[in-house]
Amino acid sequence: TTQLAIAPEGAVYADRDFLWRLSSAAVELDHSEFTPLPDYDRLLAVLEGEIKLKIDEEAPFPLAPGRVVAFSGGVPVESWGRCVDFNLMVRKGTGTGFVTELRRTEPYEETIQPGAKTRALAVYCVSGRASLPQFGLEVQEGQTLLCLEGQSENFTIKGGPGVLMIASVRGV
Repeated sequence: TTQLAIAPEGAVYADRDFLWRLSSAAVELDHSEFTPLPDYDRLLAVLEGEIKLKIDEEAPFPLAPGRVVAFSGGVPVESWGRCVDFNLMVRKGTGTGFVTELRRTEPYEETIQPGAKTRALAVYCVSGRASLPQFGLEVQEGQTLLCLEGQSENFTIKGGPGVLMIASVRGV
């Protein structure tokens, strides 16, 4: 697992003292049981590959790129298959997480609407490259742009073929 961002600064995943955490992991086992995190809500997406996911008592279902699933970190979760995933965890009662995949095969210009009370916003570049012209920023494959002061106003992302994951945490 690669930690992309964690808040507050200095928080440690193993100590479970974080408000939110953003990560990506290569799932290399054919069958996995997720670590119980009862104090957190989770959002999970597949970046590459496909897995079958079983959340609590639900029937297993396929999770492929383009779909984001939300669940309580306290319920049993199992997966079958190998993939690279994207994961946002938010401490219950402190905020709500949102994850959107932006997958494009042609050049694009998109307006992103973070929403009111956005406390943190991340743009993770899975492939390709993109720019946020109004901020003078560019993100390339494997990089994360992170705004911790909150970004509630709309902004534009321009890019070519590629995949971006946009994650936000809104306050309660």
